Amino acid sequence: MEISGIISAIIIGIIIGVLGRLVVPGRQHIGVIWTILIGIVAALIGAAIANALGVAHTKGVDWIEWLIQIALAAIGIAALDRTRTSR
Repeated sequence: MEISGIISAIIIGIIIGVLGRLVVPGRQHIGVIWTILIGIVAALIGAAIANALGVAHTKGVDWIEWLIQIALAAIGIAALDRTRTSR
């Protein structure tokens, strides 16, 4: 992976993480770094799922892929928040 790919993954991870965090209701007790990491992982897994479903490459904006990624980020953020607050 080249440096441009890493920078792209970080930027997309930030966007996906923030959008996923906005979807989860209430206040989350996790930091910015965790949000970015969850966003990066959700973006990668979501892209793989969208590719497997055949919706990764469409004309225009890949809305289905974005929705999958944001949903995965929201699930990851909610899960991490629950493990942090239950301690």
